This record gives sequence, structure tokens and C-alpha cells, in this order.
Amino acid sequence: MISQSQIIDVINEKLEADGYFLVSAEVKPSNLIIVFLDGEKGVPIDYCVQISRLIENSFDREAEDFSLEVSSAGIGQPFKVPRQYAKNIGRSVEVMTKDSKKITGILTEASQTGFVVKEEKMVKPEGKKKKELQVFNHAFNFDEVKFVKEIIKF
Repeated sequence: MISQSQIIDVINEKLEADGYFLVSAEVKPSNLIIVFLDGEKGVPIDYCVQISRLIENSFDREAEDFSLEVSSAGIGQPFKVPRQYAKNIGRSVEVMTKDSKKITGILTEASQTGFVVKEEKMVKPEGKKKKELQVFNHAFNFDEVKFVKEIIKF
């Protein structure tokens, strides 16, 4: 069976040379290979085709048959690698914490261990009649959240 590490070995050098990165590579028990890619400005379909052909040409279908899906990480899909957080700084995101609390705000910082989201919301201060806009900066480690995904606003 083709392994995840074999897939990564085949495509990593090309991805790095072309300025893209691997989000995930998975090999299902049915020999279905699923690869998700991303880049600073997204990934064009033509590039997904190039990576698909590179994988297909690297393995012998006669020796071991497989199905292959190569695509870009979709909008609205949860972030999986730290590089996706860095790419999305300045954009609106939705964070679902491990305790099922939802926070919506702007991704302002990202590192290899965590990220910061700036949330603005109307809050009624104690002793006042009107709500006021307040800003909260929430810092998270990656292991403190269930998922984070970009929100598209129209």
C-alpha cells in the first residue's frame, strides 16, 4: 500500500520550489489518496493537475491501483497547519473552543504554537444604560480549539 510519507516525499520539493504547501495527505484503506494544498494566494486548478500527474507518474498502477484526489484547501474548511493561520492574518475567522464557545473576530497574530483573534462586540458596562463597543484580544494555543475557519463576508 502506498503510504502518506511516500506521497509527501514525491510532492514536497515541487511544492516548496513553487511557493505552495501541503495541508494534508491521506491514504484511505481503499487506496484512495486525498491531497489538500494551499498557497499564499490560493492554488489554481492547473497546479492541482500538475501535482496529480506528478503523483500518478511516481507510482506504478499495475503494481498497486489507487484513486487520487488533489485539491486546494477549501474556503470555510478548518485550518489544519500553522502556515494557514499566518496566511490568513487580517481576515475574519470563527473559532470554536474545546468547551464549545464560539468567537468571531479578526486573526491578528499567528506563530508555530498558537494565534490571537481580536473580537469587537457591544457590551453593556455595569451601571450604564447603553452598550459600548469593546475590543477583546483572545490568545489561543492550537490544542485549545476544536477548529478555526475563515469567514467570508459579503
